[in-house]
Amino acid sequence: MKKILIILFFISFHSYSQTTYKSFFDLSTPEKCWVFFHPFKAKKALKISKETLSVTDSIKKVNVLDTDINGGLLDAFKHSFWMARLGREIGNKAALKLGEAHEKGNYQTYKKNKKEDGFVPDKPSTEMDLHNNEMGAELSIQNPNVSKKVMINIVINEIKTGKMKILKKDTSGNFLTCEGKKIFTDSLKGKWENDKCLIFSNF
Repeated sequence: MKKILIILFFISFHSYSQTTYKSFFDLSTPEKCWVFFHPFKAKKALKISKETLSVTDSIKKVNVLDTDINGGLLDAFKHSFWMARLGREIGNKAALKLGEAHEKGNYQTYKKNKKEDGFVPDKPSTEMDLHNNEMGAELSIQNPNVSKKVMINIVINEIKTGKMKILKKDTSGNFLTCEGKKIFTDSLKGKWENDKCLIFSNF
């Protein structure tokens, strides 16, 4: 199946650059399947994904939210802005399907004990991402004609007013349970399900 998808990808994207080919091969199997079923939207999705990483990096530098890309406000921004932009450019249904494919790929990454963005994925992080994806897609419906700059400000405001979700941490960056107890790093190793606690982004 994987070989068939790769062959079909080359047929559909014969005009893609070498860099794009490398990006495709870096995708998980669920993401490659999404590309197969959305061949004409994949190029836009790649462009927006790269744009999102660039914007997120800029937000991190000005510290308008926080600098936490692993369960923090910045992480929430990355996913919600990504979906808001994708929803406008390729449609919400396709955007959310891509988001779901990405999270399924993260589960495969966890099973292989590999890292995504420098961290091994887990269930609470996935649930956080899926929630923020949905909120971002909703913003694209509510604000169909705004500029990218305006959408950035909208997403930031939604985060500050508690529409997105983050993982509960203390001031030192340690994950906490919903009861506020520190979760030791060793207790998280190799566990998909754990005691990390999802909270609203204005907590």
